[in-house]
Amino acid sequence: MKIEGLLERRLTAILAADVVGYSRLMGTDEAGTVAAMKRHRREFLEPKIANHKGRVVKLAGDGMLVEFSSVVNAVACAAEIQRGMLARNEGLPRSRRIELRIGVHLGDVIVEDGDIFGDGVNVAARLEGLAEPSGIAVSASVRDHVGSRLDLGFVDKGEHALKNIAASVRVYTISFGGGVAVQKPAEPTAVTVEPGYELSVAVLPFTNMSQDPEQEYFSDGITEDIITDLSKISRLHVVARNTVFTYKGKPVKVKQIAQELGVRFILEGSVRKVGERVRITGQLIDAQTGGHLWADRYDRELTDIFTIQDEITHAIVDQLRIKLLPEEKKAIESDPTTSVEAYTYYLRGRQFSRTWTRPYLLLARRMFLKAVELDPKYARAYAGIAECECAIRDWHEKEFSLDSILEMSARALALDSNLAEAHASRGLALNHQGQTEEAGREFRQALALDPSLYEANLYYGRFLFALGRFQEAVGFFQRAAEIRPDDYFSPIHLMGCYFSLGMEAERQGWARIGIERAERALERHPENASPAHRGALALAHMGEPERAKEWVTRALAIDPDDVVAQYNAACVYSLLGDGERALDLLETVVPQSSCYHLLWFQQDSDLDAIRDHPRFRALLDAFGDQEAATR
Repeated sequence: MKIEGLLERRLTAILAADVVGYSRLMGTDEAGTVAAMKRHRREFLEPKIANHKGRVVKLAGDGMLVEFSSVVNAVACAAEIQRGMLARNEGLPRSRRIELRIGVHLGDVIVEDGDIFGDGVNVAARLEGLAEPSGIAVSASVRDHVGSRLDLGFVDKGEHALKNIAASVRVYTISFGGGVAVQKPAEPTAVTVEPGYELSVAVLPFTNMSQDPEQEYFSDGITEDIITDLSKISRLHVVARNTVFTYKGKPVKVKQIAQELGVRFILEGSVRKVGERVRITGQLIDAQTGGHLWADRYDRELTDIFTIQDEITHAIVDQLRIKLLPEEKKAIESDPTTSVEAYTYYLRGRQFSRTWTRPYLLLARRMFLKAVELDPKYARAYAGIAECECAIRDWHEKEFSLDSILEMSARALALDSNLAEAHASRGLALNHQGQTEEAGREFRQALALDPSLYEANLYYGRFLFALGRFQEAVGFFQRAAEIRPDDYFSPIHLMGCYFSLGMEAERQGWARIGIERAERALERHPENASPAHRGALALAHMGEPERAKEWVTRALAIDPDDVVAQYNAACVYSLLGDGERALDLLETVVPQSSCYHLLWFQQDSDLDAIRDHPRFRALLDAFGDQEAATR
């Protein structure tokens, strides 16, 4: 009760705004999107907020949180922003438009160091998610206070149960003057393609038609491999995997998607895998005419999967009348493996490896080992083994030797010297070996070969972070977060980078993204401790101590022996001012860690509160002495 009495609370109007399709925009034109957002904020959004006596509380790359003392001012500002953004976007191709969703709520907030927290903020954020593009959603409290004071109408959308909000909220959307609502953008009647993009295609995620949702990895793998093959054709512009996967599971409106992505052609399809048979359908659509250029169905043995992929790629090439160069034809027809069973094990392993916990990494490693047993020439599987062993070795140094990891990455490179995954895994091993310059070179080579490889961006970002090069690390973590919209690791790392750089608004923005993604991951996999302890870090940075402790407790209950969970728990307690508890955990964790993590401990600003504590200094000194003695 005493702590509660010290909290500053106030009733305020909260406006939450977010950019529609931010990951897609960044994937299409990263530099242009960042520049456009800065320009809109400087020239329009911030002056408009100031005119309505609002205060920008937080900024993130894809949105902002604003508070107003007057709810009427908040709604008037929201309406003017949406009208103004429609005008600013006029004449631009849809692929370059910055459209906003806005949520407004009147509620009680906690105020601390200029920031605001609590259910009032959370409700505004959830309302924003319910708004249409270029639209505004408000709560009943907002509607009641505004009444007829503004030339706006309110459309009742009924009661909504909002995530993590105990009571249901009645939601209204706003219509602008004369009762005409801001409408969801209609599907364009004609698709315009910018010069140079006449030969352009987006491969939408193939739908998993199998009865087993666990087969999702297989349909995603087919999609990614077709994108990879088409990307080898120099004359064809292919939309990146991370961009098209933002449409996964959503209703397909071909012309609208083509307009948003700035492409002329759309490939869509489905995959049904049952036992040893597979059925794949595909159709290529010309978005300018709406006509089907090609459609086919393949109902064959699973062993024909690579042939089917090649036939789909060649069908698209033939329909678009592209003449392949000899090296392009060879690259397309060069399959990474000839064994369907090995390919299936590899896809499973890749799915497991991205959960980043020791049990799943060990399971992924077994999948990759089985793949190379079935096909000893499968380069990607060798790289997968090296990555898994390195990730485990981060926290369990004695479990896998560096010689083993270097051997696996060397085998991968011997089989395919241009395999980005192999260069990335070799960079990890060299970094563990203390060969910093050589490791950096391998990471950069991986990124040169495949700038959209998630692992290469994440690993290089972590490499730079451990060297204290936070500003440089930011770009690679941001790229990783864009490549995989379900990635909660990179937002948490970005939060740490900005904390070290003293950039509070950016730190809070990425903490919010991190906890939202961690929540979704934990809902899908409640048995995985990883999103729980990483989400706890985000909550600690957001100033929510009780929730942070709850998430730490949950993570350690799921896997009490998880060293990474113990380390992140120590960081949480350090941030919350419980130094002794943080040190107790670190004294268990540090002796199990690798020499690589000695650099990490020295740079991690989450531990700044205990950095000068004698126990912490003694711990790192003893660890450093032990590492030196073993070299």
